[in-house]
Amino acid sequence: MEGYVTVPGGRIWYEVQGRFGKMKPIITIHGGPGVPHNYLETISALSDERPVVFYDQLGCGRSERPSDRSLWRVDRFVEEIECLRKELGFSTINLLGQSWGTILACEYSVKYPSFAESLVLSGPAMSIKRFESDTRKLVETLSDHSQSAIKRAESIGNFNGESYHTAISEFYGKYVCRMEPWPQCMNEAVAGMGEEVYNYMYGPSEFTVTGVLKDFDCTPHLENITVPVLLTCGEFDEATPETTRYYSSKFPNATMKIFEGASHEHHLEKAKEYIEAVRRFLKDVE
Repeated sequence: MEGYVTVPGGRIWYEVQGRFGKMKPIITIHGGPGVPHNYLETISALSDERPVVFYDQLGCGRSERPSDRSLWRVDRFVEEIECLRKELGFSTINLLGQSWGTILACEYSVKYPSFAESLVLSGPAMSIKRFESDTRKLVETLSDHSQSAIKRAESIGNFNGESYHTAISEFYGKYVCRMEPWPQCMNEAVAGMGEEVYNYMYGPSEFTVTGVLKDFDCTPHLENITVPVLLTCGEFDEATPETTRYYSSKFPNATMKIFEGASHEHHLEKAKEYIEAVRRFLKDVE
């Protein structure tokens, strides 16, 4: 089942896989901002037990793409989730956020605590300052050529050069997705990316943060989220194990799993292991 739902600012596309039944639905929340749902496709494996909802946030993928920058706010993206829940008639939901999606999952749970039964937070990025600090340390592991290209681009504010994009590729290959070649679902997500949203809210790359999210931090709210939480990251994740462990300590009821040999897209790199971990967590919750 798929369709569109009206949200503040426009209409977003969604798809529901699996049957409505006794098991509580799970709504997936993609990253970016502006990187559509495609790369989360492995999570559809959970649809053999419960409804799994995918959607593209406003400004990317198959959703509408308004040009009004005033729409690119955390609180408005949170309202998309509530509009979707109401449209589908779910009384309660589980949320699975990845990267930027972890922020939205947490903020939704704080605003609507009676509707979110559990959170899965993969590659968590609840503090952009901390995320940026981690990525800057990881940049120091890149080749000298890439480090020089990054410094040069940032010093002049020009991020369109070939050498900067080569540096991005090196970083992403180590800390975002270590699969070679990248799976088709990743390429589809890149093709459907809302670059205007990503650039305005975050910046030109994962390690150059210039957008309006630069100072965003929802960690002070985490102590108010009392539902069960599963945090996951890869051994080589840009959302580092150390930082993920820090976030885990802030929740009253959280567990954590690190996927060896994997990075930010560990749900793809270690798909079977990831699905088993999420499935087990949800069963324990219920």
